[in-house]
Amino acid sequence: MVSIKQTPLIAPCGMNCSLCTAYLREKNKCPGCREIAIKKPITRVECKIKKCDFLPTGGMKFCFQCDRFPCNRLQHLDQRYRTKYGMSMVENLENIRKFGIQQFIEDEKARWACPTCGGTICVHKRYCYSCRKKEQQTISLKQIKRKGTAK
Repeated sequence: MVSIKQTPLIAPCGMNCSLCTAYLREKNKCPGCREIAIKKPITRVECKIKKCDFLPTGGMKFCFQCDRFPCNRLQHLDQRYRTKYGMSMVENLENIRKFGIQQFIEDEKARWACPTCGGTICVHKRYCYSCRKKEQQTISLKQIKRKGTAK
């Protein structure tokens, strides 16, 4: 099993921090949800999922390991991300559980890669932070599986 130290950019809620505006920006760059930093962005400090009383108990690293999965907090976050950004935290967590963290990371790299330069497309802004090209739509995990990239 892969340790969290090897995959610090996958948050307990299933968010891939490497796709986040706060992580991709140059100024005041966020180190990711799992990183312990002195100057934490307000969104991480006040994150209700990260501060969940159930997550640290029993050695849980991801929300899917909880008996309450998916809880109301996660469902609310998932609905907001599905609506605004076309990404599902619950689907991410189910894929981590089903295929493992390494496969999830590989699938995410393929799903969010800029077709022009191979850079990372931001989930929030929908453009590549390397070449700044606006991306109309990223491919879904189901499309990746049809292409044979996912196992």
